[in-house]
Amino acid sequence: MNGPAIVVEDVAKRFRVYHERNQSLKIALMRGKRANYDEFWALQDIDLQIPQGKTFGLVGHNGSGKSTLLKCLAKILVPDRGRITANGKISALLELGAGFHAELSGRDNVYLNGSILGLTKRDIDARFDDIVGFAGLEQFIDSPVKNYSSGMYVRLGFSVAISVDPDILMVDEVLAVGDEEFQRRCMEKFQEFRDDGRTIVVVSHALGTMRSMCDEVAWLDHGRLLAVGSPSDIVDEYSGSSRHDQVAAADGDTGARWGTGELQVTGVELVHGGGVGGAVRTGEPATFRLTWAAHEPVAKPVFAIDIDTPEGVSVTSTATRDAGPVPDVLEGEGHVDLVVPRLPLLPGTYVVRSWASDVGGLHVYDQRDKVLRFDVAPAPGREQGGLVTLDGAWQPPMRPHAPGR
Repeated sequence: MNGPAIVVEDVAKRFRVYHERNQSLKIALMRGKRANYDEFWALQDIDLQIPQGKTFGLVGHNGSGKSTLLKCLAKILVPDRGRITANGKISALLELGAGFHAELSGRDNVYLNGSILGLTKRDIDARFDDIVGFAGLEQFIDSPVKNYSSGMYVRLGFSVAISVDPDILMVDEVLAVGDEEFQRRCMEKFQEFRDDGRTIVVVSHALGTMRSMCDEVAWLDHGRLLAVGSPSDIVDEYSGSSRHDQVAAADGDTGARWGTGELQVTGVELVHGGGVGGAVRTGEPATFRLTWAAHEPVAKPVFAIDIDTPEGVSVTSTATRDAGPVPDVLEGEGHVDLVVPRLPLLPGTYVVRSWASDVGGLHVYDQRDKVLRFDVAPAPGREQGGLVTLDGAWQPPMRPHAPGR
């Protein structure tokens, strides 16, 4: 196929936001008026070309229009203005459990979802074992999907979506709930698609994944297209302008929190380069500043932070008990800094969990998951793959061994 995989021309999409809605004709007649609503433009004047055979990412804060645009591309939503032209067969996995019937078994839903995506019964029969095997659900395929976990939902939905053998695959954030092994298999499948010259369009808040996986990235903000370019440039620009790094999770979502509350972790900030927030580079000095508030005297408190990948892989964990002071008592408000002279993290997105406890670690005053999300940008002359740098140097010259040695 020649030309772009998808062409988006002057696309706009609006929704109605109702203040009060008439639930029936009777209520409408009694009120004697139409329901009140405002018009909300989720997309405005989007012009975009997605290249053939590339992985194309969409980034932006919650409500920026990413998922709406993806649904328009997949022909689930019809734009109110403009035109979208797709060159090839499209398959999409946009929402958890989309196209599934909760009361039916996994087996029945494979046939139901496959037929929705355009497969015949003969096609599904031929691919059924591969679908179930990729999802890893052989043991549960005849159980009702209402009993499935969110991860099982995604595995089965993704497996059906890729079985369509699409020219263009569209994937929303849903893969974030899969386990590490499933995500590895997904990445291998994405690479297989890329090697075959197929097009992938993906939406994700995991900026490290977008940086490493995509060939090109588009940045949306409040329904408008701000920029399109290389992943490193767009991700750096987006993360640098956004201050959502300093909230409890990406774009304002709060993580789990529990504890007895005598001592609270009020926030965690990443300080570097004389400022707060934005992407930090591998090898740069950085400080993780943990602020706290004690509503009563607390004896010998310990503070800690854990750094993980968005997929849940543990990178490191450190506590004041191991590498810092343990005060006799704390009361009031203050902060404690974890000073890192040379940040060893390689490019990617990372999530911080923080907690405060007694010195024995048995009494947890406050634990906050996803209290900080931050990005690490590439630095010249550093490794690009993995999680941490060895900070080593290859030493020349490289001479062959003499014969006989």
